[in-house]
Amino acid sequence: MQGDDKLKGTLIEELVLFTGIVKWLLLATMAGVIVGLATSGFLKLLMISIDSTEKYNYIYLMLPLALFVSAILIKYLAPEAEGHGTEKVIEAVHRRAGKIPFMVVPVKLIATIVTLAIGGSVGKEGPCAQIGAGISSLCADLFKFDAADRKKLVICGISAGFASVFGTPLAGAMFGVEVLFIGTILYDVLLPSFIAGITSYHVSVALGITYFRHPVIVTPVFSEFFFLKVVLAGIFFGICSLVLIEAMDIGKNLSDRFKIWQPLKGVIGGILLIFLTLVSSREYLGLGLNTIESCLNGSGMPWYAFLLKSAFTSITLNSCGSGGIVTPIFFIGATSGTLFAHLLGLDIATFAAIGLVSVLAGAANTPIAACIMSIELYGPELAPYASVACVISFLMSGYRSVYPTQILSMSKDPALQAEIGGEIRNIRFGFSPRKSLTLYLFELLRSVFSKISRN
Repeated sequence: MQGDDKLKGTLIEELVLFTGIVKWLLLATMAGVIVGLATSGFLKLLMISIDSTEKYNYIYLMLPLALFVSAILIKYLAPEAEGHGTEKVIEAVHRRAGKIPFMVVPVKLIATIVTLAIGGSVGKEGPCAQIGAGISSLCADLFKFDAADRKKLVICGISAGFASVFGTPLAGAMFGVEVLFIGTILYDVLLPSFIAGITSYHVSVALGITYFRHPVIVTPVFSEFFFLKVVLAGIFFGICSLVLIEAMDIGKNLSDRFKIWQPLKGVIGGILLIFLTLVSSREYLGLGLNTIESCLNGSGMPWYAFLLKSAFTSITLNSCGSGGIVTPIFFIGATSGTLFAHLLGLDIATFAAIGLVSVLAGAANTPIAACIMSIELYGPELAPYASVACVISFLMSGYRSVYPTQILSMSKDPALQAEIGGEIRNIRFGFSPRKSLTLYLFELLRSVFSKISRN
């Protein structure tokens, strides 16, 4: 009898698990198809808009009007569409079980097209993630899902949107389950995220969306000295991640300090962008895809390019511009990679490629997604080195993020005490009272630098 009860329990267990797999196979496929269709439509409209405006050399002079229109749309139709998209989805998952008003979808689409077509320095992945999450939230409402299933479906929407916009189905799927928490992967959403990401990607390909691929031409020859350079690169890219994060924070603090009508902030931000463009270059407006590709082909850029792009992006997003932040991260990573290569006399294309994914790992706290993306974009030759740099950049960025509502689930170093379980924007950290090797090394380095400065 006991053996029969055990067998019966095992069969029931397997049947429940099988039913769950079938359920999420169907739901994730549905989400992937719908998000793939919506994202493809958005991308086509975006490219048509950009193609129709970029032939006018001084179209950026309309940036005050573009940001004014974006601010009006967001303020009065869908306040949840403010900012760079993915952050609002993360906030919705943590605070409202993934509940997203459907009005966000059309408003985000229109506001982003207006911003990018005129030259705002934003990306295209945030709107796709928000569109995907918004559609998934609507489907959850229609099927009357509970809070847990709603969150899962919304995360599928994030993964599908990311996979569809960049053509990286595996990295997109991993991004959706990794970006919500720092140090925790949601294994229960892993299968539906992968299904949604792969489905969305293939739907977009079938609809004619083309993607960037850049196999590495110069294959690095492994040596201890080259590996040390990769480690140094990871540290450098982590610092570049911090530059972007701090630029975004400074821009937000300045914007919040001025208690004026939001559309007027858009006008002021547009004027600032025009001024910066006149004293620098148009290279820092819009998506910047040509600059990214140029860096990956080995062309150099001014050493300050990543600093200017950080400033342009911060002003745009904190002046009511609508769009994503990952494409600017790619720009900052690629251009900072060219700077690092110049400083050490290294191959520009190789370190621009490593920088592109490493700054993503540091700024977004998504090292695994960034490592997978390096394989999907460049092939397996560069991936081991890029992965090392990604993890180091992730550690170097500390308890900061371009997504301030991420939840901290791990300490990046036991020498730094931080409150686990809170939003990254509220995290305060201090030195651990327990002496560790990290603290001994820190004190040694501080002592050395102190002696050098005195001499």
